[in-house]
Amino acid sequence: MLGHSTFRGGLTSAPQVVNVSHFDPKERQRRGSSYSPSDLSALKRNGARGLIARCGKGRETDTKCGTFLQGTDRQGMLLGSYYFVLDGVDPVWQADRFISRLRSIQSSYHIRSREILLVGDFDSKSTPRDLVRFIDRIESKTGTLPIVYLENSPSLMASLSRASSAEKRRIAQCPYWLALYSPSQSDRKTPEQLMRKYGIWNRFAMWQYGGVKWDARRGRSIPQYYNYGSRRSPAYFGNLDRPLERNAFNGSTQELYAFWSRYAWRW
Repeated sequence: MLGHSTFRGGLTSAPQVVNVSHFDPKERQRRGSSYSPSDLSALKRNGARGLIARCGKGRETDTKCGTFLQGTDRQGMLLGSYYFVLDGVDPVWQADRFISRLRSIQSSYHIRSREILLVGDFDSKSTPRDLVRFIDRIESKTGTLPIVYLENSPSLMASLSRASSAEKRRIAQCPYWLALYSPSQSDRKTPEQLMRKYGIWNRFAMWQYGGVKWDARRGRSIPQYYNYGSRRSPAYFGNLDRPLERNAFNGSTQELYAFWSRYAWRW
C-alpha cells in the first residue's frame, strides 16, 4: 500500500486535493478568487491536483456531484467521489447506489477521464461489519478497493479497535484517508496518535487538515484548520475567497498520481 507512517512534508507544500459536496461553494468571506461546480479553474490555479465529490449520503443523492466531476474533468484534475455510508441503511445497498449513480454521471455528463477514485466515508455509528460489507461490495463490482475515511468519534474508535483480526486485516487493505483538523482532543493531537486509537493502520495516504463547520448563531461557515506543533496551515486555500475542505497527500506529486492510478476504478 502507498502511504507513509508519518507525514513527510508541510501541509501546504504537499500535493493538494479538495473535497466537496452540495454544500459547496460556501459563502464568500473575503476578497479573492471564486469557483463554481462547473468552473474549478481557481482551485487548479491554487494548486489542487484532484477533487473528491460527494455522491450521496444514505438514501440521499448529492445533487451537485455530476457537475463537480464534470468541472474537474474539464480542468484535467484527478477525479474522485465519496459516499457517506450511514448506519441504519444497508452498506451493500449504499455501495450499489454509489456505483450506479457514478455510471449514470459518467454517461450523462460526458466525462472523458477513465479513472475515478472511490471513497467510503463512514459515520460515527458504523461497525467493523459495516465497513467490511461496503468494502467487499465495492471490490466485487469494480475490481478495486475503496479508500476509507472515518467520522472520528470515541464510539467509532472503540468499535474498530475491538474488531476481529480478520476484520482489521480486511479494512487495512484499504488506504486510510485521515481526518484531523482540530487537535482539541488531548489523546489524538497528531495523525500518529489518531491511528493508534483505531488499531488498524500504521500509515495513511491522505490527511484532511482543513474542514468547514456551520455556525448557526453567527449564520456563517467557519474554517477549521490544523495548527499544532510544526504542522500548520492557513484558514483558506490559497487566494480563495471562501472556506474549503482540503487535504494533503502523504507523499510526492509523482506518488500521488501513482496512488490514484493504482486504486482508481476504470469506469
